[in-house]
Amino acid sequence: MQSSISLSSSYAPTVSFPFSVATLAPSNLRFCALRRQAFTPSSIVHRHTRRRAHSAAVSAALSDNGTAPKSFDYDLLIIGAGVGGHGAALHAVEKGLKTAIVEGDVVGGTCVNRGCVPSKALLAVSGRMRELRNDHHLKSLGLQVSAAGYDRQAVADHANNLASKIRGNLTNSMKALGVDILTGFGTILGPQKAKVGSSNKVVTAKDIIIATGSVPFVPKGIEVDGKTVITSDHALKLETVPDWIAIVGSGYIGLEFSDVYTALGSEVTFVEALDQLMPGFDPEISKLAQRVLINPRNIDYHTGVFASKITPARDGKPVTIELIDAKTKEPKDTLEVDAALIATGRAPFTQGLGLENIDVVTQRGFVPVDERMRVIDSNGNLVPHLFCIGDANGKMMLAHAASAQGISVVEQVTGRDHVINHLSIPAACFTHPEISMVGLTEPQAREKGEKEGFEVSVAKTSFKANTKALAENEGEGLAKLIYRPDNGDILGVHIFGLHAADLIHEASNAIALGTRIQDIKFAVHAHPTLSEVLDELFKSAKQVKEHASGPVNEPVTV
Repeated sequence: MQSSISLSSSYAPTVSFPFSVATLAPSNLRFCALRRQAFTPSSIVHRHTRRRAHSAAVSAALSDNGTAPKSFDYDLLIIGAGVGGHGAALHAVEKGLKTAIVEGDVVGGTCVNRGCVPSKALLAVSGRMRELRNDHHLKSLGLQVSAAGYDRQAVADHANNLASKIRGNLTNSMKALGVDILTGFGTILGPQKAKVGSSNKVVTAKDIIIATGSVPFVPKGIEVDGKTVITSDHALKLETVPDWIAIVGSGYIGLEFSDVYTALGSEVTFVEALDQLMPGFDPEISKLAQRVLINPRNIDYHTGVFASKITPARDGKPVTIELIDAKTKEPKDTLEVDAALIATGRAPFTQGLGLENIDVVTQRGFVPVDERMRVIDSNGNLVPHLFCIGDANGKMMLAHAASAQGISVVEQVTGRDHVINHLSIPAACFTHPEISMVGLTEPQAREKGEKEGFEVSVAKTSFKANTKALAENEGEGLAKLIYRPDNGDILGVHIFGLHAADLIHEASNAIALGTRIQDIKFAVHAHPTLSEVLDELFKSAKQVKEHASGPVNEPVTV
């Protein structure tokens, strides 16, 4: 589950889409998703020698908040120990930086404790339940299985135990490498200094990274009681499996929980503000996914409506949901259900960071940054030595995007200029079957082509033509390639089918490395494997000029 992001548009003003499209001018040297810009030597700040002397005691005083310290406790201070902060910390130690990380809650952040990790445990259970209860599928393989059941508490314990294990792994990995873990909420006091916890303890650092993540977004008019009206934070504890649950939002979070709840026996009703379900996905993929993931299951839906008011169950009465037309705001209907899950996306967790001390004003809660994750103040100027990564900056609300941004920042503060091409970062929805994507959707690509004057072509291949998928009796699936026939540039790849989340990385790496279709189609894939879905997809691209030349895949500012 990608709980650190949302493509749901149930509340359009608060939606955070993965990226916006704009190009940068400089040419670049490509290294995976991290791009090193080709500048003149004088434009790069080299840091071959760094400070190794650190004060034994904190000398900064609160009265000196506006002045940068002359010596530092750390080379790098990271506020937030989620996946982004953890990735930055490990890379910083590898680069020889004395590093500290501040965590006010628990190590691992949203992904490990309330998102990606525990949700995968629940989805693993839902996947097994679907297999064991699909008599037609089992009989086609010659298998006979008696009735399958589940223990709700054991399922919940599996998710909790996995989160605890991964949290411990992250903590131990940082401790083993010498990263100082500072407990308490981090507040920026001024240039290169922060306060940790409720005391007046001040920590100084040559560079500071904000990596505070996000929290579930709850629209106005919705009363969350944590029992019958819940967010993903509550749902992951699986304290109950309601007979009938409404899910507000049909993006990644909503889709994945619909997979879990229906596999465990719940009836699901989606409430979606836009006129179609799964509005953030490529339209063709959404259409196929709805046919497979929604229509055959115990799911109904209301589209084009807002949940203007949700009242928890109390005094023997059910949860009530008042629906209004998304356009006219006229009352439409009232639902009465056993529970409601609010899956309307996530909001940045940036309050109380002390941003006012450095004249930074958030935009809808997000910390403004440039393409190098450098924080921008209210006057449009860069704040020296301050960066923000992950959900807190809103560029691409994915755990692995946060980690990539953190690594990019460490490269910069150690003297190597890097820019991330966010269009090369993949995303996945871990339903059964899975959905994955990288780059632009077809409408986005065609809009870009119209503006920039190039043709867009599309190639497709079906899982029904793949031997391994047929051996698994899992032929329902589609892979879609969006590309430029004039130069072989890959603009986007979208997959719906068995292990789509694993298959997407060949395409994302191709985009990151600037590999064109006319080159990648000669790659050899083991037979019979699902990877041949991508092999056939690239080979099916037509009218690509074999000797196209010129720069491709310029880095993207998002």
